[in-house]
Amino acid sequence: MTAQPIYDTVADDFSRVNDLIIKRLSSDVPLVEKIAQYIIESGGKRLRPLLVLLSSRALGYNRDDHLKLAAVIEFLHTATLLHDDVVDTSDMRRGRSTANARWGNAPSVLVGDFLYARAFEMMVELQDLRIMDVLSHATAVIAEGEVLQLMNVKNPDLSEDKYMEVIHNKTAMLFEAASHTGALLAGADETREQALRDYGKHLGLAFQLVDDVLDYRGDVEAMGKNVGDDLAEGKTTLPLIHAMAKGSDDEKQLIRQAIRKGGLDELPAILKIVASSGALEYTMAKAREQAALAAACLNTLPESDHKEALALLTEIAVARVS
Repeated sequence: MTAQPIYDTVADDFSRVNDLIIKRLSSDVPLVEKIAQYIIESGGKRLRPLLVLLSSRALGYNRDDHLKLAAVIEFLHTATLLHDDVVDTSDMRRGRSTANARWGNAPSVLVGDFLYARAFEMMVELQDLRIMDVLSHATAVIAEGEVLQLMNVKNPDLSEDKYMEVIHNKTAMLFEAASHTGALLAGADETREQALRDYGKHLGLAFQLVDDVLDYRGDVEAMGKNVGDDLAEGKTTLPLIHAMAKGSDDEKQLIRQAIRKGGLDELPAILKIVASSGALEYTMAKAREQAALAAACLNTLPESDHKEALALLTEIAVARVS
């Protein structure tokens, strides 16, 4: 299954957003521009700005402010990536060296701050207080999610409910804000506004849960990261939570020790436990559940190519695992 038909639906808009992103990255400080362009052009799918375009167009929006809103969302996302990689001491993202690996932590953090500032400049230009309210709230929630995740690094006692809260705040929140603000820009009524807000939330959760599975089943070419990276960083994701719940006492203890220690010394053994416990199937079932909830949210929208593209996106989210 390919995502190309989704992008084709808003091909002209998407191209114009890319042009706007490059234009608004300009800075009088060469290093700021160099790092910002490096991370922006690093091969991401730009799903979040895509959601802005599709959500607004699905409700009949026919002006140009959705292009600026999409660029704002991408800048917010890129800023979080820069900061995430510093916090996680990551040296690879999307198959390339991270900005902090190339230029150091301090420049990466400061360029992330620049992108946040540029995003809020453009947000003000939209002159829509409701959109500003949603995006400023989302930015705060994402930061809280980052801190919550940091607090739970090397914590094997993280519950499934708490983990879902972490990934909602850290990952799904910006998906939710993208589709929600797209609806607001289009002047959606209350029912459709809520439907598109919920769509983004459930879609974001589905994507993150599939990423959790890929961390134990994928490969560096497919993911741009190594199998077991989450474990190496001491992150307790849903496959490990389920494996500890279903495994033997010895298996549970092995996973707990590996999470507390971090690193990959026990990765081969843990991969076997995760597989035998049904943890990946369980996590995929949760991802499909979220994708189905997202698809159901589209029932209130009028029929259009853009609605079909949003529906296809829910299928793409869970089709990345063969």
